Amino acid sequence: MLASASETLTPGQLVAAAPFILQLLAIAVLPLLSRTQHWWEHNRNKLMLGAALALLALATFYMRADGGRGAAAVGHVLHHALIDEYLPFMTLLASLYVIAGGIVVRGNIRPNPPANTCILAVGGLLASLIGTTGASMVLIRLLLRVNRERTHVAHTVVFFIFIVSNIGGTLLPIGDPPLFLGFLRGVPFFWTLSLLPQWLVMMIALLAIYYVWDTRVEKRETPAEKFAEEHKRFEPLRVFGLINVVWLLGVVAAVALLAPDKPVPGTAWSPPPHLREAVQVGLALASLATTPRGLRRENEFSYHAISEVAALFIGIFITMQAPLEMLHSLAPRLSELGFTHPWQYFWSSGVLSSLLDNAPTYLVFFETANQLTHQSGPGIIRLVTGDYIREDLLAAISCGAVFMGANTYIGNGPNFMVKAIAERGGVKMPSFFHYMLYAAAVLLPLYILLTALFFLH
Repeated sequence: MLASASETLTPGQLVAAAPFILQLLAIAVLPLLSRTQHWWEHNRNKLMLGAALALLALATFYMRADGGRGAAAVGHVLHHALIDEYLPFMTLLASLYVIAGGIVVRGNIRPNPPANTCILAVGGLLASLIGTTGASMVLIRLLLRVNRERTHVAHTVVFFIFIVSNIGGTLLPIGDPPLFLGFLRGVPFFWTLSLLPQWLVMMIALLAIYYVWDTRVEKRETPAEKFAEEHKRFEPLRVFGLINVVWLLGVVAAVALLAPDKPVPGTAWSPPPHLREAVQVGLALASLATTPRGLRRENEFSYHAISEVAALFIGIFITMQAPLEMLHSLAPRLSELGFTHPWQYFWSSGVLSSLLDNAPTYLVFFETANQLTHQSGPGIIRLVTGDYIREDLLAAISCGAVFMGANTYIGNGPNFMVKAIAERGGVKMPSFFHYMLYAAAVLLPLYILLTALFFLH
């Protein structure tokens, strides 16, 4: 199988993937080295390195182009990476980040396992309604504030990334970008509710594991810290800046209704390109104008976290075009290679979503699964576009892309944002590889369980 697959890849494609691999290594290694640690803290340096690797990637596209069409090839890659993918990605993240930054949850509760588990559970539910980014930005500062007196907080933030920034957004297309792309490709809006069993298995297991973990960690807190927790004045939680809920819902509506070149439901009108992004920017500006300044100050709001994501992902989006091209080259051959079982789609889409952006990875496997089915029948979904797709494969692809986006910091946009906010709040977060060890220890057994329960047929 591997030999056959390699025949569809050219040496040029393999060389072109090198800048992306270097980008991942830089993100993983440079923060750990004493000589580069301080240098890596500055977002401009992340941007400079990403730009250099992006230029290297573009050079490989230029050299591989036939007939002197190198400039056209580079222009096509840049337009697709920056205009079609990076711009919508960053506009959505930034608008949700800015709007959610104006929502303040006040109150004092004891930072014990039941309270933290409840926050994670609420975030997991909220993620499907306002997206993983919106839910993460609304709740991460509350979680950090509640646990301010505790020494051991990193594990709580890691589980927050698992649950709120990724797995929670499974039940509706607006919850996570891959599912929204499926909706645009004709998947019925409420089909994702059929993933409730998989979502419940992951949520219940993760919340239970976290509760046990945090209970053990809490026992290691010093007497002084326990005294501070026990004598904290209790105040019920109250939410301020609720006008921003309107702006958040506006962003969700814009994403759902203003897809370019797609008719708005119930009309024959198709929004022009980038109207969706313009509306999102307008809603973010409305949030800045209507939210009392004191609320953002209380939230310790800054643009550092979103700037870090912007600096890192501009290089990622350009350098990952070559690996994605390799996937597209392989896609037509996958069915010939026996790639027809749900577990194969679950693990392939999931592992690649851990390293590549999970939205385009989802599309590659969605299109591959779509090619396997051309007529209706048992277990077949008829897409709004008139095409057909096997429901078991669609479920596997959806769960793989969403769940395994939690495996690395770059698997999903909110992951890095939460990490950056936690570090600005004084939490020493795990390194890139250390975080992957967390994911392997906690999530890998659950993925195996999901495979046995849902995808081995």
